[in-house]
Amino acid sequence: MTRSDQTRPARTCTVGVYEAKTQLSRLLERVERGERITITRHGRPVAVLSSSVAATKETGAAIEELLRFSQDRVLGLTGRDAIAEGRR
Repeated sequence: MTRSDQTRPARTCTVGVYEAKTQLSRLLERVERGERITITRHGRPVAVLSSSVAATKETGAAIEELLRFSQDRVLGLTGRDAIAEGRR
């Protein structure tokens, strides 16, 4: 993957369940090239095919953002107090 591929947002398309079932190999090839594919049933989204590499990067970025957000923030409860509070 080139540097420009990493910064370019993934293309997105939508396919129905039947097409996804019959064309899975082709859809996976498209995902490998950077597309993101939404699978629908009766017009409603039910799943998304996307690169596992992209998902891992997105997850890592989200975790880093949460860690930055949580710095210098205190809940005011110890772990035991939180557990006891949850049992009430």
